[in-house]
Amino acid sequence: MTAITIAEEPPRQPPVLRLLELSDAYAASLYPAESNHMVDVSTLELPAVSFFVARSDGEIVGCCALVEAGDGTAEIKRMFVDPEARGLKVGRRLLAAMEAKAERRGLTAIRLETGIHQPEAIGLYKSSGYVERPPFGSYLADPLSLFMEKRVGAAT
Repeated sequence: MTAITIAEEPPRQPPVLRLLELSDAYAASLYPAESNHMVDVSTLELPAVSFFVARSDGEIVGCCALVEAGDGTAEIKRMFVDPEARGLKVGRRLLAAMEAKAERRGLTAIRLETGIHQPEAIGLYKSSGYVERPPFGSYLADPLSLFMEKRVGAAT
């Protein structure tokens, strides 16, 4: 049985940087540059960001960030699971950790942007209670993007 743990950790560590590079390459294989809305590692180190790392038997296999917007909401950024760890429910566990953090912080909603060519990610979000919504923040409408939101905490 594989032991999966989720904890807040710094993003600037070699196995996480490797995951971010894999994530970048995967997104670049699916979408043009103008439809990729990645944030860099220095953004992930900002005080408004909670960065989560998933480990399988101690090895880093997934990551994600919860970026507070300052208006009572937060956005999911850089959610990625190593292809070798797919099927272990790592994404679902990362999502649960972010949602628990959002509730502890008193946030009302978690939002995200994902691409339309990522059915596994869309399925995870929909099955976890995220619903489609219009673009938010600085996002513009993009036929390759899907915007979603889940109400959390007192708003649920």
